[in-house]
Amino acid sequence: MRYLIDTHALLWIIDDDPRLSQRVKDIYLCEDHAILLSMASVWELAIKLSLGKLIIQGDLQQFVQEHVIGNNIEVLPIELAHLYYLQALGHVHNDPFDRLLVSQALSENLPLISSDSWLDGYPIQRIW
Repeated sequence: MRYLIDTHALLWIIDDDPRLSQRVKDIYLCEDHAILLSMASVWELAIKLSLGKLIIQGDLQQFVQEHVIGNNIEVLPIELAHLYYLQALGHVHNDPFDRLLVSQALSENLPLISSDSWLDGYPIQRIW
């Protein structure tokens, strides 16, 4: 099974944050599952790092090498089809990164790993 992971969920996995659900831990640790990280999440990390809203050890390139590529997480590029879904997406939430994740989840038919319950207003499968 393939899963798209929200930015905060990836950060919580890396930090072993207590807010992380056991279900998500189990999915992440199961070798039969593929975890995908949107290029939008990498973009979001870059912006938050540049604004000082996020602090990580090292820089973004090191982070991606160690925690994404190093853990066999596939980076999902932003495709035109994702943007076509985005255009038709209702406005349950206005965050552009989250809306793009929803569009990618819809377009790719992927469950989205996220603690954000407001995502339930979209026709996606949210895992938490």
